[in-house]
Amino acid sequence: MAIPKRVADRIKSGLRTFRGILEDARNADRSEQDTVTIVTDMLADIFGYNKYSELTGEYAIRGTYCDLAVKIDGKLKYLIEVKSVDKSLKENHLRQATDYAAKEGIEWVALTNGIEWQAYRMIFEQPVRFEHVFTIDLLAGGSELPEMIYMLSREGIVKQALDKYHEQRQILNRHVVSAVVLSEPILKAIRRELRKLAPNMRIDSEEIKVLLTSEILKRDIVEGQDMKDAKRKVKRAYRRAASKRESPSAPEVAPPPPTDNGTVCLPDQGERELTDGS
Repeated sequence: MAIPKRVADRIKSGLRTFRGILEDARNADRSEQDTVTIVTDMLADIFGYNKYSELTGEYAIRGTYCDLAVKIDGKLKYLIEVKSVDKSLKENHLRQATDYAAKEGIEWVALTNGIEWQAYRMIFEQPVRFEHVFTIDLLAGGSELPEMIYMLSREGIVKQALDKYHEQRQILNRHVVSAVVLSEPILKAIRRELRKLAPNMRIDSEEIKVLLTSEILKRDIVEGQDMKDAKRKVKRAYRRAASKRESPSAPEVAPPPPTDNGTVCLPDQGERELTDGS
């Protein structure tokens, strides 16, 4: 993921500043409210938000509140639930923020104690649920850290980097790849290749599928809700592709006849002279 140099420099500089602040705050057992103050400054100095116009504290949603909300051009982008810097993050900490997000139709929620940042994507199905997308540790470092921070930064949100990363994860995961391998077109392709090795042997696609699910692919991959969701995703994609192939192509439009002076009018191009061999 390409990060603008200006943004990369700001992220690296901000990390150098706030790593010491976060370590000191953790050692001093600073309160949750103190952590909210630190996180607000981080969102400005590392993530690039204007903390006076783009960050809202104690954001009210139908009579309840979340710690912070990120707005760009007046549109709410994601909610942030903050816990004290010395507290380990747990999924039950997320319940309040995801309830807020579900009520307002907000797609993204972040959970943080300042040091660790977790990003979650809301899935608006019945029932509404959420999916963990990534976790970053600002004290751990690593070459990928600036890219992960960029996705939650102002510039990354404007460029929809978070959505693109999530979409890629939705496709490049073990369940979706396994569902593709077990799909009928791929089973037929495997059968075709195996028959090249033994032309006189009768090989059935169902036999290949049984072999894959029982001896090659891990059981925890081919069973469970994630695999069912992946199979539905693959089937929908195949149906869309088949629908496009079956749709009638646009009729060919005959070129306009030449005018008396040997030219032909082309749309938006004025007149073009016809020469021999054109």
